[in-house]
Amino acid sequence: MQRLRKYSWLIIVVVLLAVVLSLPPVWSRVTYHSRELYRTVLYWIRPPSEAVFVPSTLNEGTETTPPPIQVTETPLPLPTLEPTAPPTQAAEATLAPTATPAPTATPAPLPPSALLTGIQCERQFMNNCGPATLSMYLSFYDWGKDQIAAASELRPNEKDVNVMPSELADFVNEHTPQRALWRYGGDLQTIRSLVSGGFPVMIERSFEPYSLRSDGWMGHYNLIVGYDDGIESLTVQDSYLMSYPPWGGEIPVETWDTFTGFAFSYSELEQTWRAFNNVFVVVYPPEKENEVLNLLGPLASEEEACRIAYDRAMGETSTMADIRDQFFAWFNAGTSLVCLQDYAAAATTYDTAYGIYPDIPQDSRPYRMLWYETGPYPAYYYSGRYQDVVNLASQTLGYMAEPVLEESYYWRALSYNALGKTNLAAADLRTSLEYHPGFPPSIALLKELGMLP
Repeated sequence: MQRLRKYSWLIIVVVLLAVVLSLPPVWSRVTYHSRELYRTVLYWIRPPSEAVFVPSTLNEGTETTPPPIQVTETPLPLPTLEPTAPPTQAAEATLAPTATPAPTATPAPLPPSALLTGIQCERQFMNNCGPATLSMYLSFYDWGKDQIAAASELRPNEKDVNVMPSELADFVNEHTPQRALWRYGGDLQTIRSLVSGGFPVMIERSFEPYSLRSDGWMGHYNLIVGYDDGIESLTVQDSYLMSYPPWGGEIPVETWDTFTGFAFSYSELEQTWRAFNNVFVVVYPPEKENEVLNLLGPLASEEEACRIAYDRAMGETSTMADIRDQFFAWFNAGTSLVCLQDYAAAATTYDTAYGIYPDIPQDSRPYRMLWYETGPYPAYYYSGRYQDVVNLASQTLGYMAEPVLEESYYWRALSYNALGKTNLAAADLRTSLEYHPGFPPSIALLKELGMLP
């Protein structure tokens, strides 16, 4: 009888432990720490920062100075199969304004400060800053759901490490009553105009948190809800800092309803936003579309926003003293050229960026860049440089602890197909669907190849 009681208690403990571990916040932390341990050991053995991509043109000693912008109306003709929905641009389905904003007089001076409240704070699960930040954003419009609901569509595989701005905007447009658009080329004036007009702004930026300092550079989403010109500071909601605030400890759950956000200086915005070509997402009710477009000014036009971003990046290529900032500037210029569909110029611009990359100190290299910004793939692909796409994607995937980038598999598949390696292309497409079930570009390409997903 005593032994039976002993085993009964053991069974009860095991069941309770299983129940506790099954809770999303608990399971997220357990899996996070186990994966971090695995990744730390693997990256210690084979540091991803040691990988250096060498474009074929640099091997040949070809000049890489980009030519002037020459916008093409359509992508360069493809020798075999044209992608129906590349994940970086064509599949973005960026919201086309339904009405042209009416001309306005000289804008009135902005108020010296503004703060938007009513955000439901959330602590992100592992690699879930995109869905978590978007969920917080949508709570401003009384969405009534959380990051789990957003992630079920945006990251159906929890191992996925990033969600693109275009995917965030698509989610809003397809799954909520609100509307969203995203643009490159934002600046502090853009943020101040939108926030003072009543619209929070979601940005993607560099992030090197103190608790993961040894882990190096990464990307992270923030939601900007306020600003104060007097102290040159922004107020942001940060799903990561909700668990690891700068002052230590945690923010008690009972205070979340009144927590307005973290301070973020104007200078920090300028420094960290630059790495992502000053990309931003704005969400708004459909009836306020013209209001948003007027607040955006020239950035209301996607093409003009890309031109503005390109001009800024090219200016920064000669003004940035730090070698990593120079890399970001050239990379941003290439990304803007992809946005303008000038793929040949984009390819040579990325060549320049990758020519600079080896000069960055190894412990500062942004080796995760292709996790977030995939512009080099269409730039090289549409320029007919298929092997460069294969090499870049293979290196990016090969140095990951878990090779989970569906975009890298997709673009490598396109290039394999162009090189006549259909079986390899099909294998990559099916792998991309393992890591992102339902990924539309991969499904479309498999169908065009006459294969079932």
